[in-house]
Amino acid sequence: MKIALGSDHAGYAYKEEIKAMLLAEGHEVKDCGTSSTEMVDYPLYVRPAAEAVANGACERAIVLGGSGNGEAIVANKVKGVRCALCWNEATAKACREHNDANVLSLGERMITGNMALTIVRIFLATPFDPAAGGGRHARRIAMIEP
Repeated sequence: MKIALGSDHAGYAYKEEIKAMLLAEGHEVKDCGTSSTEMVDYPLYVRPAAEAVANGACERAIVLGGSGNGEAIVANKVKGVRCALCWNEATAKACREHNDANVLSLGERMITGNMALTIVRIFLATPFDPAAGGGRHARRIAMIEP
């Protein structure tokens, strides 16, 4: 799978750990930056990662920051992106099964590194189930985009 990554300085360390894991597992990675812990403005790195999903260059994206909140907000401004902020296994599974999320947001200051890697694995492995709940999830996703 081709996956875009984007982070600010506060998510840089986890971005690098996630990138190493993804490459080791055979995924292709488009790293949209940043490239250090020097303070930067997250929209400059998150928006290109989200746009890579929206324009079909990548199948999924993972964006990171200190809390993950601002990153999720930026990603969700891109038409066609459904970004979910996740903090445990259950939120990672639900965002895929119920919401067909195509972008994952993580907060480096909010979760452990091991939890971040676990969430990423679940996010990538869990399929969307449009028939779940009698099809209500597919119906609701269709309501998101005008």
